[in-house]
Amino acid sequence: MDADVIVVGAGPTGTMLASELRLHGVRVMVLEKDTTPSPVARALGLHARSLEILDQRGLLDRFLALGQRYPVGGFFAAIDKSAPEGLDCAHAYVLGIPQTVTDRLLEARAAELGADIRRGGEVAALEQDEAGVTVQLADGACLRACYLVGCDGGRSTVRKRLGVGFPGEPSRVDTLLGEMQLAEPWEAIAPVVGEIRKTEKRFGIRPLEDGAFGVVLPAGGVAQDRATPPTLDEFRRQLTRVAGSDFGAHSPRWLSRFGDGTRLAERYRVGRVLLAGDAAHIHPPVGGQGLNLGVQDAFNLGWKLAAQVRGWAPTGLLDSYEAERRPVAAHVLDHTRAQMHLLSTEPGPQAVRRLLSELMDFDVVNRHLTGKIMAIDIRYDLGDGHPLQGRRLRDIALGSGRLYARMHRGRGVLLDRTDALSTAGWAERVDHLVDTSEALDVSAVLLRPDGHVAWAGDDPHALRAALARWFGAPVPASGTA
Repeated sequence: MDADVIVVGAGPTGTMLASELRLHGVRVMVLEKDTTPSPVARALGLHARSLEILDQRGLLDRFLALGQRYPVGGFFAAIDKSAPEGLDCAHAYVLGIPQTVTDRLLEARAAELGADIRRGGEVAALEQDEAGVTVQLADGACLRACYLVGCDGGRSTVRKRLGVGFPGEPSRVDTLLGEMQLAEPWEAIAPVVGEIRKTEKRFGIRPLEDGAFGVVLPAGGVAQDRATPPTLDEFRRQLTRVAGSDFGAHSPRWLSRFGDGTRLAERYRVGRVLLAGDAAHIHPPVGGQGLNLGVQDAFNLGWKLAAQVRGWAPTGLLDSYEAERRPVAAHVLDHTRAQMHLLSTEPGPQAVRRLLSELMDFDVVNRHLTGKIMAIDIRYDLGDGHPLQGRRLRDIALGSGRLYARMHRGRGVLLDRTDALSTAGWAERVDHLVDTSEALDVSAVLLRPDGHVAWAGDDPHALRAALARWFGAPVPASGTA
């Protein structure tokens, strides 16, 4: 075998997955068809749950040093409402950071942990059997691994070669995105942008640190070939149409377009091949959830696939990836569809927008919609149990430090306020933290490596059942049969 796992695609989903696998000693090869990193910043921010994930792995400071914090309010359909107070999160903000920087930091982390990242490795075909997956590259080379994960975007070669259906709706609205120079000063442009955005929320111009400008605006139609980028002339025409001026646009760095196509893969797994990120789901970018959703897929999948490779995964653990993450994606697709409708300048959607704006003055509504954007409201269906079961646990203060600082190794955690419970048999996979922290109002919680609560309570027999369900059979003590 050339690797335990081949990851196709070196975007944020693929490199996050590679890092998670390497934490568990899995040999990972990442194949990326592009020979150099993309200059296109298609995503511009990280939401709260993604920031929690980075914190749980000791990476957050690297991102905070290169990003800017913004209030989380106003992200649902760009409806201008302040975020509710007292959100159940230690990172109740949006971190503004271009995808190019996120890509670089996550790729560096994967390489730091020992992932083999190969650029210029374009997948042409793949076959699988009972023992593994064989990949043929465009240059004729063949590689073999136990498992393969397609993290290769909305036009995923892996998904197509698997024959997995990708039903949904094609794009009906295109948006242009790019970085370029503008001849007019920002002081003259800013008032125009402010006036237009009162009604056209898909329009925006922002100054960049080096004097260039980021531009986003509605396209004149829907592109037939999405692989072909727009031209500077197209940007100028659309700027003139929407803003009355092209502001002297010139010298573009990169130009791109995105649509509002909405699709969800029929399956996330076929045998030894899995899908994650945009290869499994695409949706409108409103609310800024695409990159975040993919990183969160990787965080859910990484430890489960590692357990499968290392041989301790209990029955059904790897299948729980699709069972948990596909409904989350379906939910995101639904509420991004709704947000796109609310961005329309037509009278009907505008009337609904005004009504929803009124409803968001009620804290319960605002809190509900904000939780969707932040992805802190997710609860996986783990069966009956304590109300915490299935939810992620926020970072809490412990007697010695804080919870997330104890999760950097990607292991499970038993947080025990009683000092009467045990992880005997699972100590190689689960850390036992005895702490009397008053931030937790239950006797003990068992956290999976992704920070979601697998069990809560004080019954040692129920704890052992939960340990076996999520962390496999116990390892006999040394010297026993």
